[in-house]
Amino acid sequence: MELTELFGSNVFNDKAMKQRLPKETYKALKETIEKDMPLRPDVANVVANAMKDWAIEKGATHYTHWFQPLTGITAEKHDSFISPTADGGIIVEFSGKQLIQGEPDASSFPSGGLRSTFEARGYTAWDCTSPAFLKTDEAGNVTLTIPTAFISYYGEALDKKTPLLRSMKAVSKQALRILKALGNSTSTKVTSTVGPEQEYFLVDKKFYLDRIDLMLTGRTIFGAPAPKGQELEDQYFGAIKDRVHNYMNDLNIELWKMGITSKTQHNEVAPAQYEMAPIFATTNIATDHNQLVMETMQKVALRHDLVCLLHEKPYAGINGSGKHNNWSLSTDDGINLLEPGYTPSDNVQFLLFLSALIKAVDTHADILRATCAHAANDHRLGANEAPPAIISIFMGDELTDILEKLAKGQKIANKGAQFVNVGVDTLPDIPKDNTDRNRTSPFAFTGNKFEFRTVGSSQSIAGPNVALNTIAAEAFDEIATRLEKAKDKNAEAAAILKETYKKHSRVIFNGNNYSDEWVKEAKKRNLPNVRNAVDALKAFIADKSLKLFEKYEIFSHKELHSRYDIYVETYAKQINIEALAAIDMVKKQYLPASIEYATFLADSIGSFNAVSVSATVQEDLLKKLSSLIASSYKNLAKLESAVAKTQAIDDVVKKAESYRDKVVTVMQDLRKDIDALEMIVPKDMWPVPSYADLLFKL
Repeated sequence: MELTELFGSNVFNDKAMKQRLPKETYKALKETIEKDMPLRPDVANVVANAMKDWAIEKGATHYTHWFQPLTGITAEKHDSFISPTADGGIIVEFSGKQLIQGEPDASSFPSGGLRSTFEARGYTAWDCTSPAFLKTDEAGNVTLTIPTAFISYYGEALDKKTPLLRSMKAVSKQALRILKALGNSTSTKVTSTVGPEQEYFLVDKKFYLDRIDLMLTGRTIFGAPAPKGQELEDQYFGAIKDRVHNYMNDLNIELWKMGITSKTQHNEVAPAQYEMAPIFATTNIATDHNQLVMETMQKVALRHDLVCLLHEKPYAGINGSGKHNNWSLSTDDGINLLEPGYTPSDNVQFLLFLSALIKAVDTHADILRATCAHAANDHRLGANEAPPAIISIFMGDELTDILEKLAKGQKIANKGAQFVNVGVDTLPDIPKDNTDRNRTSPFAFTGNKFEFRTVGSSQSIAGPNVALNTIAAEAFDEIATRLEKAKDKNAEAAAILKETYKKHSRVIFNGNNYSDEWVKEAKKRNLPNVRNAVDALKAFIADKSLKLFEKYEIFSHKELHSRYDIYVETYAKQINIEALAAIDMVKKQYLPASIEYATFLADSIGSFNAVSVSATVQEDLLKKLSSLIASSYKNLAKLESAVAKTQAIDDVVKKAESYRDKVVTVMQDLRKDIDALEMIVPKDMWPVPSYADLLFKL
């Protein structure tokens, strides 16, 4: 196929609907999608039949309601299109009821107490704003895949999509109030849009299969650094290796068929690290697409005898992977609410929305931090790489200067369009953006959007965007209320800008977020610096969070508490798996290999001494080796004891805290010993592939 024909060929998109649906049915479905109207049963029946015929023509035999439970990955139950007939035959059918509603077992998914084990009923409901599509596996099996929400028998959200759809409704409602107060009578809907950049690592499958830690936890629990890392800075945007390029090409084809706009691909900073970036989409579709991106990356990698690693920190000592969540707001008539234009100081609408987001982030930095809190992301956030655990906003010098002058009542000189003079006659002058880029900032304004860089590479983007939409809705609500009551809206807008900057400018920081000086400065500003997931997650059940999410009908108290319980328990389970994998590897691989080499050295010393030849080198190596073996054995015992004691704790939060404080600490001590042993034991005797193998043999 040509690219234009290939793209979206496996999606029941607007083009397919126009071709296959009667005009009245198409019109009714579009009204449901665009105007948030209920879907009529008669319309659902016609759509279901057309969707079935389309899918079967393309080879589908089954359909599935595809949903996003609180596991962080997706779920699907496949049903065939066949139904038995009285004469022993079959008919092929797919009704509107089957399209719009399913009933998977809700008892076996994490619910945080929303469902008991014996309460099994749950429902999936078709999200018709996200198009159905076909998933095709390597063997050619085709399944009609229907994006759905997942709720309990009593209507509680058991998934990540339902709160996301609620938050999109809330932010649209409040943003429209501001626009209306400013005189906009044409916009009828505001949509949050996202472009999530996806970072990942690739590793040769044969090396992956020789590493239990990679297979079970997604990261290397042990591993001495390779002689070369990323210090030469020669990986970033470097030439893509042929094997990797072939993988990327196949990945793009699979994504394009499902209507995912895979746009950019390049080498990332660390060896064997890469990035893919799509074009913006509405937040719920972008979330669906990103889940498909992660799943497809892993599937396609296996076809190339590679494994795709999505863990936030698969290797120590080099950069980990994030997921830069580029978030913006646009109206249904094409207005980007975060577009400053060439004269942002005159753009009152832009400045109001910008000020609202400054207030939102400063007020609810703890919630944003909590949405990115989990065991894997602890290796990045608050550690030695981007971004820090301190939530701040990068604005750039020009916008900061404008807000400062507005707050002080000073005159602002418009600079208009500006250009960068390159100094080479044959090169054109380059239009200059209103802001630079700051890749150390957790929440950076980058021209007409905010880039939330704290999100982990393995995470669903649903949670962070639920938070962004909701805190924005609250800030918009307050501004809209003031504007609606004001007699002089211009004066009130000026007052809002002035007050917001004075009260919330502490969250703006345009410098190096990696620096120790910023940590000290942030402390002076009283900005939160929560360096671990267990503490960060507590923000979900703080009183202000409960009030916020309930006010805008995003989460009930019960739903929010359920998520806190699930995420804390997941943290504990992940660390427990890592600890058990560490114990297994040390007992069965590292200690036996080290003892074998120690025996070899001892035999060598005996052989040298027998012929009166000095064995000083062997004796020195054996001494160091024996000391490390003894230390690792001691730390192994400590780890086993810490795990056993922690597993016996009943309280979920105290258990998670024990894993963080006791188990992780001993694992780090044990790693130091094992990594030191790896530097002594010969490579042909070391039982697992080295970092050099994992990072450079592609």
